[in-house]
Amino acid sequence: MNETLNTPRFVGIDVAKDEVVVATYGDTATRSLPNTATALKAWLDTLPPGSGLGMESTGGYHELLAGLAHAAGFAVYLLNPRDVRYYAHALGARAKTDQVDARLLARFIAHEHERLHHWQPLTPIQRHIDTLLKRRAALVRSQGAIRQTMEHVAGLRAETRTTLRAIDALLAAIDREIEQTLKQEPELQAQAACIRSVPGIGLLTGSALLNLFTRLPVARADAIVAFTGLDPRPCDSGHKRGRRRLSKRGPGELRRLLFNAAMSAARTRLWRPYYERERAKGLPTTAALVVIARRLVRIAYALFKTQTHFSPERMKIA
Repeated sequence: MNETLNTPRFVGIDVAKDEVVVATYGDTATRSLPNTATALKAWLDTLPPGSGLGMESTGGYHELLAGLAHAAGFAVYLLNPRDVRYYAHALGARAKTDQVDARLLARFIAHEHERLHHWQPLTPIQRHIDTLLKRRAALVRSQGAIRQTMEHVAGLRAETRTTLRAIDALLAAIDREIEQTLKQEPELQAQAACIRSVPGIGLLTGSALLNLFTRLPVARADAIVAFTGLDPRPCDSGHKRGRRRLSKRGPGELRRLLFNAAMSAARTRLWRPYYERERAKGLPTTAALVVIARRLVRIAYALFKTQTHFSPERMKIA
């Protein structure tokens, strides 16, 4: 009996704002807990060492439990809700409740944990940069919406310009805060400088890539490209070669930043021939820029790993 109690478990957790529902693989029973540090710590103390916990990314609601579980030495798997939804459909799930979801998550990690990466918590600096980048993106979207909404309101043009200038000032302040945050750690600042030495990669894209590179423990640049969602997804069957589409599996904001970096790079003397060569193949503008974005990621990752700066002489348009 004691041996069974001490056997590592695979636990699925459905996380909400106020409570979590937990389920252990192989056990149909579920349990509800308050989403508070005290209740979660008490529950984690009952789990056998080596257990694995799976939960979906739920805004910020999962962060407390994920952080406590990681600190306690458990393997934490933060799952893409879309993957879990497809998994449920493949199993023929007929219902969706918190209890069903918790049991589904437990089954998912029990069968798939070997191919999943362990979740790693953000450092305070990484978290601050990540928050700033997300808030900045939200402001840019709001600014665009205001500009479009108020475009034909003639009587309020002055007020609209004032509002847009205020947002511009706030965006500039966020940029300065990101720069100052990087300066708090000389090592991070040096790594960021390596990444930003690539023509086309600026402060925002460089900071986002730095956060990614320092958190994702992979050896190959292809894995980084796949994480960004810029990898082409084959769709072939027999003699048919289907149209390649981007997987779009990673953070959408990171793809937007990389696409903007590719547009900036394509205007430089260094990258222009590469862009024109891709266009000459018959690729549309967007596809050619995606090719450049992937190349930017690979080069930036190589520079990050080797702690070197970009050298135009080593750039081959091939």
